[in-house]
Amino acid sequence: MIWPFRRKSKKRMARIVIDEPITSSTRIATLKALKQIEDREFPALIVRIDSPGGTVGDSQEIYSAINRLKSKGCKVVASFGNISASGGVYIGVAADKIVANPGTITGSIGVIIRGNNLQELLDKIGIKFETVKSGLYKDILSPDKPLSEEGRALLQSLIDESYKQFTEAVSEGRNIPVDEVRKFADGRIFTGTQAKELGLVDEIGDEFKAREIAAELANIDIKIEPLTLGKKKKKILGLIPGSRILERFINQIIFEIDSSNKFLWLYKP
Repeated sequence: MIWPFRRKSKKRMARIVIDEPITSSTRIATLKALKQIEDREFPALIVRIDSPGGTVGDSQEIYSAINRLKSKGCKVVASFGNISASGGVYIGVAADKIVANPGTITGSIGVIIRGNNLQELLDKIGIKFETVKSGLYKDILSPDKPLSEEGRALLQSLIDESYKQFTEAVSEGRNIPVDEVRKFADGRIFTGTQAKELGLVDEIGDEFKAREIAAELANIDIKIEPLTLGKKKKKILGLIPGSRILERFINQIIFEIDSSNKFLWLYKP
């Protein structure tokens, strides 16, 4: 059997960009890019993050994939852009080093889940749901009724476990005792400068600074431009003036619908 030729890239760093809320589509694109980086044996990777976070499971899969890539010898440096919060932080702490701008919005370590109680609205327009279920909690966070105290306690226990996973990952990735992490992991946000004082960030600087650090870690030439993998294909919508704003608005609505009733590592003002 003849295996397809794989071009090796042992003298060049790779780059991936996460510049949207973290969802299943983000995970699929990022994991595909990380697999290409592994196959082509890039010695270093820049993970450019400009995201408020997103769904827990998708963030965890990207985090795990970066750790696997590191185990193969690839040096990983995270570069925080305008915002890298919550799930963005979780992904970032998998890196060997983290670089943030002085004014980067970061932090927001914590977990949230939201449901919609539409009972009063449904009553006014005369809509009622008929539910047959196998257990007390099978329809938890159903929109046609308020959340019960028992249901709230159950969800809180799940939130607490997810929070534990988050703080332990930060503790391991940043080499900070977990008790110290929990002192500032209460959902508050920080600037990049404040995050550096807490140990969440290694260096203050732009993406070029992150490239310098990655080149030094991997002993490669900084003058060679990184290869960006996982680029999104341009859509027809991109040809319309103001399309980027419209696209973000549409994506935000889709994310709101898709993330309802899911555990989120998300900064949401």
